[in-house]
Amino acid sequence: MKGMIKKCSVCGEYTLREDRCPYCGGALKNPHPARFSPEDKYSRYRLALSLSARKGKD
Repeated sequence: MKGMIKKCSVCGEYTLREDRCPYCGGALKNPHPARFSPEDKYSRYRLALSLSARKGKD
């Protein structure tokens, strides 16, 4: 979709460009969260991945 705002993963600036950050040249990512659906089929797997990642940090 054209016109979606992007956030630089390096400096944190927001831009409408699609390729690289105009300020530092860093990679851009989508700052918006994923859509929520109560019928999410994969929530169990994401939760297990999140819990295992937390367990690995401690």
